[in-house]
Amino acid sequence: MIYLKTDEEIELIRENNILVSRTLAEVARHIQPGVSTAELDRIAEAFIRDHGAVPACKGYEGYPAATCISVNEQVVHGIPSSKCILKEGDIVSVDLCTFMKGFVGDSAYTFAVGEVADEVKQLMAVTKEALYRGTAQAKAGNRVGDISAAVQEYVESFGYGVVRELEGHGLGHKMHEDPGVPNYGARGRGPLLKEGMVICIEPMITLGNKSVVFERDGWTVRTRDRKPAAHYEFAVAVRKGGPDVLTDYSIIEEALN
Repeated sequence: MIYLKTDEEIELIRENNILVSRTLAEVARHIQPGVSTAELDRIAEAFIRDHGAVPACKGYEGYPAATCISVNEQVVHGIPSSKCILKEGDIVSVDLCTFMKGFVGDSAYTFAVGEVADEVKQLMAVTKEALYRGTAQAKAGNRVGDISAAVQEYVESFGYGVVRELEGHGLGHKMHEDPGVPNYGARGRGPLLKEGMVICIEPMITLGNKSVVFERDGWTVRTRDRKPAAHYEFAVAVRKGGPDVLTDYSIIEEALN
């Protein structure tokens, strides 16, 4: 069932997502060769708790960490580890959630570790642009398929793969609510977007084949051909006049600069 949020509830979800953005910015300041993903997770969890929230990922269906940190061919849900040491040329997706005042925030960003290959840099840029294009369709009166098609059409024009097994979702009191928001589909199809819906739009795009493998740890999803993948995610409130983006990437990008 899809739950519509009041303006007051949307502001509480926004407050969470601003904290998510600030946490991602704090993590960004520490991303460099030689740092373990476990250390990044520790930094994120401390920052979240220091600001009055709890990491919603930790303990979710048994997940063991505060963040999902996925490196190179890992698409999503990589478990932070002291054995996973970042190196020059890697890319790393950090996906995290907060829970505060009864609501959840959820966003993700893919970071470059030092200088990355040009083809990987383009993958990141195209995936982020696909996020913006999908988000532009998140207005009352459109359908979920309008978001999905905008993402798919753009990334496939570059020959990239669109992961089918994973999708965006509704957001509110819980991390995952209805409706599902796939990154592929047809315009004019799917659930109707209504004022007050809050959704997460999150393109998960591969440099090579769209096929993925679910690893034995029960969480990590990687590309079958082991080519890199990129992942970006916005939390968005649906409005009659257009999308109201609750995530603030400018906080992250200021930290990067």
